[in-house]
This record gives sequence, C-alpha cells and structure tokens, in this order.
Amino acid sequence: MKIRKNDNVVLIAGNNKGKTGKVLKVFPKVSKIIVEGINVRKRHTKPNQTNPQGGILEKEMPVHVSNVMLIDPKTNAGTRLGSQIILDDKTGKKKRARVSRASGEMI
Repeated sequence: MKIRKNDNVVLIAGNNKGKTGKVLKVFPKVSKIIVEGINVRKRHTKPNQTNPQGGILEKEMPVHVSNVMLIDPKTNAGTRLGSQIILDDKTGKKKRARVSRASGEMI
C-alpha cells in the first residue's frame, strides 16, 4: 500500500467525494484506511469506563484505499504515486522514495 499514516488524501469516490483529510490509521491486510472527518457514522454505545454516559457517538469508519488519492504538496491536487530509488547521503545505502507522478516531486 502506498498510502501511509499522516498523509493528506482526497476522496475520489463515494458519498464524500472531493473532501480531503489526514490519514489516522492504516489497515494494510484489508486495504482500508481511516481518514479524519470522512465516512463518519453514528454509533449507539452503552455506558462504559471510557465513556460513562454512553449515548450516540460519531465515529470515522474505514474507507477502501482505492477510493482515495494522495494530495501532491506542490499542486495541492490528487496525484498517483510512483517510487524512485535514491542514494542516502549519510549511510550510502539505497532507499526507495515515493514520488508524485504529476509533478515528479518526492513526498
């Protein structure tokens, strides 16, 4: 999966199409992510120790990773991702960097 935690993404499909948010959690085994403020559902919860009053809480639910695009920092629009092998100056080892397909800039 090319999307990581703390990335800024834009939704390209579904009810929240066009909205942007920050990735809070990634589930690579099922190819889903949780985005801040996106796909919010109401959950009816019983009182418990963390929430003594209970009631109706709003909670972000997972979205499939195919329905989001990473936001390019240069153009501030959705972009596809590629990878590029670069040489690390400090260690001298090869590293793989994520690169925007639209602008060619490293992310």
